[in-house]
Amino acid sequence: MKGLEERVESLDWASLLDELDEVGGSQSVHPILDPSECRALADLYDHETLFRATVDMAPRKYGSGQYRYFEYPLPGAIAQLRSMFYVKLLPVARDWAERLGRPAPWPDTLDEWLTMCHGAGQLRPTPLLLRYGPGDWNALHRDLYGELVFPLQVVIGLDEPAADYEGGEFLLVEQRARVQSRGTATMLRQGHVFVFTTSDRPVESARGWSVAPMRHGVSTVRSGERRTLGLVLHDAE
Repeated sequence: MKGLEERVESLDWASLLDELDEVGGSQSVHPILDPSECRALADLYDHETLFRATVDMAPRKYGSGQYRYFEYPLPGAIAQLRSMFYVKLLPVARDWAERLGRPAPWPDTLDEWLTMCHGAGQLRPTPLLLRYGPGDWNALHRDLYGELVFPLQVVIGLDEPAADYEGGEFLLVEQRARVQSRGTATMLRQGHVFVFTTSDRPVESARGWSVAPMRHGVSTVRSGERRTLGLVLHDAE
């Protein structure tokens, strides 16, 4: 299989970003990880020394299930993917900021951006592995960990829906002005990339561009095990 950089480059970015712009989330047509690579990443969950924190969702009222935040230094493939996705999504972040009349503080590389995060006291890495079993789910939320936020993030499915688990759709809910909210549900394919907004997106209105707040979550897993890799592109306080 091609190297990671070549696989990321070969995605149909025009189509992926068009749908992202239209609804706030988009899944790649082709995978960037094969099944063995997905299993290898999922198996990292049992190596506790790789992680800085483990979160049980039920006691915190986040839903049900568990996730773990990686510690620095990140495993090589995860660090590489995070850096590449930052560069690919940076033009969208800047474009959205321009439409909404917001500052666009993001420099050209992830290393520079993380230096800014760390200078603002956001020192903790945010890439994570999530694990859901039967009955588990994730409440609608936003991944905001401090003042400095990158407006887009990525999740990669590590198990195959229908084969490894049932249910567990990725949920996006958009709050729309003066009308009811709009929801979308996506089955995350194994090895495929899903790009989505961290907190909101620009939508056209009669007065130009308006902000549409968005939240994401996971529907109830009915059977099997659903594991994903999450790549948040800013660090946490």
